[in-house]
Order: sequence, then C-alpha cells, then structure tokens
Amino acid sequence: MIETPPSFAIAPDKGHDVLAESLRAVRLTGSVFLDACFTAPFGIISPKRFDASSPMAHLRHVSVFHLIAAGECDVELANGERTKISAGDIILMPFADRHKFSNGRALEAPLAEDVVRPGALKGIWTINHGGGGQETRMVCGFLESSEFLLTPVFRTLPPLLVDRAEDDQVSALIKSTVGQILALTENAAPGSELMLGRLMELLFVEVLRRYATRLPASAKGWFAALNDPLVGRAIQSVHADPARRWTVEDLAREAGSSRTVLAERFHQVMGQAPIEYITCWRMQLAAERIRAGSGSLAAIAADVGYDSEAAFNRAFKRVTGVTPGRWRDGSLITAVAS
Repeated sequence: MIETPPSFAIAPDKGHDVLAESLRAVRLTGSVFLDACFTAPFGIISPKRFDASSPMAHLRHVSVFHLIAAGECDVELANGERTKISAGDIILMPFADRHKFSNGRALEAPLAEDVVRPGALKGIWTINHGGGGQETRMVCGFLESSEFLLTPVFRTLPPLLVDRAEDDQVSALIKSTVGQILALTENAAPGSELMLGRLMELLFVEVLRRYATRLPASAKGWFAALNDPLVGRAIQSVHADPARRWTVEDLAREAGSSRTVLAERFHQVMGQAPIEYITCWRMQLAAERIRAGSGSLAAIAADVGYDSEAAFNRAFKRVTGVTPGRWRDGSLITAVAS
C-alpha cells in the first residue's frame, strides 16, 4: 500500500482533508475488472455505462479507470474528441461514457463485451485482440460510489482526465501504486481482489489531488474551490463542523472575510450560495447514514445541525425530492422515476 501524501485540501490549523472526507461520504469502492492486451491495428469500443438522467444515477455513480501499462493508442470520446495515450498514462472517465481505443486502421471495432474472456482472477476479465502488430496493454477498473444528487465531487470533472507521470514525489507514489496493481493482476494470486480494489481507490484519490493542484486560477467548480484561499477555508470550516448553526457572517469570519465578499466569491467559483452548499453537504452526510441504517432520524437530524426532526425532514425533501423515510425504505428509485 502507498502512503498518501499531504493533501492540498488539508487546512494546516485543522488537519482536515476535505477531498478524502468527501470521497468517504460517497462510499467510494474500487475494483479491477479487465486485463487487456491489444495489437495493432485494432479498435475496441467501450459502451456507455452511466446515464446521469436515469433514476439509478441518484443511487450509484460509476467512473472508469484505464492504466496504460505498455504501448500506445488513441482514445476517442463519444463527441469525437481524440487523445493520444501511452505507457504510464492514467485515464479517468468520471461518467463512464462511450469511448473507443484504437491504433492503426482496423477493419472493425467490436464492443469490448463481445471479445472478453474470463481471467485467472474471479471478476477480472481478459481481452486479447488485434492484428498482431505493436502491443498495447492496459488494466481497467471501476470506481463506484453512491454520490448524492447535488454532491459535486464527480460532476465538476472533465469527461476525460489524463494523468501523465512526471518526475516528482506524487508521480513516484502513483507509479508505485500502478506497479502494484499491474503485478497483482498479472500474478493472479488468490485474495488479490480486495487489495486491487483498495489500490484503485488510493490511486483515484491521488489522481484527483494532482488534477486539483494543476487547475488554473480562473477555474470554476468544487475542485477549484478547494484551491481558492477564501472559498477553500470556508469549505474546510463547514466540513470540520457541519452541525454548527452556520450563518454567512459566521462562515465569513472563519474564512477571514466579509459576508459580501465571501458570498460573491463563493458564487463565482462554486455557482451557488454558501448556505446552499452547507445544506447539500449536510444532506449528503444524512443520506449515507439513513441508507446505512445508522441511528434514528431524530439522531441523524441533530448530528447534521437540525433542532427538530420535522425541520430536517423538510430540508431533506426540499433537496432530494423525497422524505428521509422513503430514502431509507428504498423507494427513491420509484420517486425519482415518477
């Protein structure tokens, strides 16, 4: 296992890792599902695996990771955007949309499902496909989560994120993790599945950390907000004490700003008001506890900052469209679909 380096999202005075905490709140689960070897010329299509408009999207989120172990090829998105990738690159597709890998002019590009075969490890499939030329090898994995309706961890990422290794400490850690994943997949030792999943989770966190640190100052969205000196401090304060009776004035004081400046900057970077973010984060925490059956609704309401269960119920329904009780009994799918 690798040691996670200090996060850009940790406040020095609070030691609070906002990114890691947010990923824990959406129950991130990693898994390796494919060990693939392609030879040029080849084309292979991975179909769309996530539909944000479907009811199930509100209960489960799927992202896809591709670790390029050897060779090179192109990856083409559904919109026609094409990117060259090569050994050492890590490809993250937050919404697992349709995409195509290719090298050279193949006569056909089958769906991946049509050419996969069972592998040596349970749950991990293999592909050997192509024309017999230059080899491209990749290991692919899923990142599943129960990302909440309005939680922006995934929804502010680009459709394709390519992490290219560099000569720095984080790159060395990422390379080490990728090396362990490749070795475990290749050796197919019994019991490797759990370790592979955990390594994929750690790799995902580090790739997101680096993505955030590379964003330009003009960037918008949740990851940009973590880098913003003012908004970042405000978010750290909220995550450190979500049950506090926050007002914009209190939050501004914690962040070292005026109420007006914080509200304007928060909206500029995040596209929402500070209180709206606080409410959504509280509902994220509450939703996970409700689904897990962890405590009474009254206790959960108190833990996320509500004086009464009735007030909490109203806030929960306002944000999610369903009551906490319907969320707990699993009727959210029906509610959202209706």
